Order: sequence, then C-alpha cells, then structure tokens
Amino acid sequence: MSFSEGLAVSADAIQTYLDEALRDFGNSDLVQAMRYAVSGGKRMRGYLVIESAALFDVPMERSVPVAASIEAMHAYSLVHDDLPCMDDDDLRRGHPTVHVKWDEATAVLVGDALQSLSFELLTRGIVGEPRLELVASLAKASGAKGMVMGQAQDIAAETTLQPLTLNQITSLQDLKTGALIEWSCVAGARLGGADPEPLRQYARALGLAFQIADDILDVEGDADLAGKRLNKDADAGKATFVSLLGLTGAKARASELVAEAEAALAPYGAKADCLRDAARFVISRQM
Repeated sequence: MSFSEGLAVSADAIQTYLDEALRDFGNSDLVQAMRYAVSGGKRMRGYLVIESAALFDVPMERSVPVAASIEAMHAYSLVHDDLPCMDDDDLRRGHPTVHVKWDEATAVLVGDALQSLSFELLTRGIVGEPRLELVASLAKASGAKGMVMGQAQDIAAETTLQPLTLNQITSLQDLKTGALIEWSCVAGARLGGADPEPLRQYARALGLAFQIADDILDVEGDADLAGKRLNKDADAGKATFVSLLGLTGAKARASELVAEAEAALAPYGAKADCLRDAARFVISRQM
C-alpha cells in the first residue's frame, strides 16, 4: 500500500472511530461542535501511531483508539489556538473555525471536552497493557512540559521586542508541534513493547521538518489549498525559520531533517518505507 493510500485508510478508520465514540454523547450544540472540530484534516499524527505500531505487528484494531486519541488532542489544540485570545483565526481546513461557527464559550468547552475524550480513548481495554504509560506520556507531551508550554512561549514571543533566535524558535517548536508528533511515533513502540529510541529520533527530525514546511507554506502556499489565512507570521512581525534562514535555507534545512528522519528508521528496513514516505510528504505537501 502506498503512503497516500495508507494515509487515506487510516484517516477513514480514525474518523469512524471518533464518530462511534461520540455517538453516545447525544446531539447538543456542544457535541455537534465537537464532531465538527474532529472532522477532516490529514490525520498525520494518527497515521504515525498506526504505522509505527505496524512495525511491531500491532493490529489496527489496537492502534486506532490511540490514533483517535491523538487526533482528538490535536483538534482540541487547534480549536483553542484559533480563538481570538490566541492566534485569532477564522478559517481552519477551509471552514469557519469553531468560535466563528458557534461562539467563543462553545469553542473553549469543545476544546476541554476533546482533551478529556482523548484520555478516555486511551483507557479502553483493547489498547492493552501500556494504557497507563500512554496516558501519562500524553499528559506530559500535551501539557506544561510540552505543547501548552510551546504555545505559551509562542504567545510571549509576540510581545517581546527582541526577535527569537534560531535556537529559541527550534526549542519552542519542539514543544508546540514536535511533542505530539514524537508521542505519536513512540506510541507505536509502546504498543509493541519495543525500544522507542529509533522512532523518537525519527519523530524529532520529522516534527521540526513539519514546522519548517509550515513556515514555508505561510510564505508561498496557496490559501485555498491550505484552507486558512497565510502570511500571518510576516504580518505579525514574528521570527520564523523562513525569516531567519530565508526560503532557500529553510527548504535546505527541512530536506536535511527528512534525511535524518529516514536514517533513524534504518533498524526497521523496508518495513518502515511508509514512514519514510511520510517524512518526504511533510516537505512536499501543499497544505
């Protein structure tokens, strides 16, 4: 199965699982907004869970709840990140953001509910023995030692008079973007009872390449394909990988990181080809 086929299959499986998980919640405005928030998107983090678990012959029926968990967590982060008090975005995936379609209070509560759902999915019996480890590690990766700290640093950077250095931006993005990508890859090793270190090295290179690609797309991407407003960072005067390295330098650095990610997968041989393709996709995507 090719990378694009595998991405589509995993996205469908994750959406089906999330739909089933939300079925018992009723049909209130809150739940409708939750369903709206978890629909669409590339599902890259969930795909990384499923493919990394497949390296250790973990069946999809065990890995898909974990993949759905990280997608619920990611959706929560986007809903909150889009709020006027954060990034103030009115478009996400080509559609109005949750606070625009409903209201700010609903968006806050949707994010809260999706975060709770994320942890609940990890406790399901089919996930097996590593449930507690997955819950604890996701709490760390998504909280004040991970994604949320990265978001806080990003907000603080908007008010400082001194632009961030390359090392500071790298550190910030390792938390804001990289922490959940790393968790996604390492989750597969945890499900398989295997050494997570090669996948951790892969994920760290992949996460940084993903963010650099986002910075590049913000400058030269197509807003219709991206489904969101572009050139925001430049308009806000924020330091990015592109502003510090230039477009050519940023693209070169992203390519170096993809090569590092591919090299980290050497212990798995051809079995990891889909993960290698995922790394290449990160810097070739148009959205």
